[in-house]
Amino acid sequence: QVLRSVLLFPTIERMAQSPQGKLMTPLLCKLRYALYMPVFLLSFLPEGVKASLVRFALRGMKTCDESSITTSINLFSVDCIANILYMASQEMMKVVERDSTTIKQNLKKLIFYYGTGDSWCPQHYYDEIKMDFPDGDIRLCEKGLRHAFVLDASKEMAAMITDWLQDDLTKL
Repeated sequence: QVLRSVLLFPTIERMAQSPQGKLMTPLLCKLRYALYMPVFLLSFLPEGVKASLVRFALRGMKTCDESSITTSINLFSVDCIANILYMASQEMMKVVERDSTTIKQNLKKLIFYYGTGDSWCPQHYYDEIKMDFPDGDIRLCEKGLRHAFVLDASKEMAAMITDWLQDDLTKL
């Protein structure tokens, strides 16, 4: 029943071996508990101070949607951080091999969109999947968007995806 699935900056293989994975895996798998106390202490700050800290952390972005700030305030919750860090540690250990069998079975329904400077999913992952599935709809970002596009390029990404899916949308 699925017409199309779009995988944006797909971290579907070798997460721990990626440049960002090599940096983050020790932190996520061994040192994550050390983050709980500072987050617990920060959780007592007033909402306005939390929002100011988030704005400061996101200050280098070309555009920052207010919803990103509101949502990021949730990161001051120990429960939220514990869940995020546990999930991330599991991903580092379990996202190892690309599931080429499933990709092959569903290739006509899949669109892959890789970044050129994505440290979670380096360009050579794009090169390899493109070589393994030459008939697949596998694209390389030419706009310089980053893995965390939701922070500053969500509208641009939504417009691109809408264009890609226009034919599928008219079939509904």
